[in-house]
Amino acid sequence: MTTFDVGDTVTTRKPHACGCKQWTVVRTGADYKIKCVKCGRVVMLSGEKFHKVVQNAK
Repeated sequence: MTTFDVGDTVTTRKPHACGCKQWTVVRTGADYKIKCVKCGRVVMLSGEKFHKVVQNAK
């Protein structure tokens, strides 16, 4: 499984409501907090859910 660090930019499989697929990792651990690059929306996901929705690996 790929590890992600704070500050990494990830691409999701589906776009956010604003149309952007790029997110910045804000927090890691058991849960991941990511922030949309375009609109700034912050979303918190469980580790399992995060690894399902993220398209790119480092």
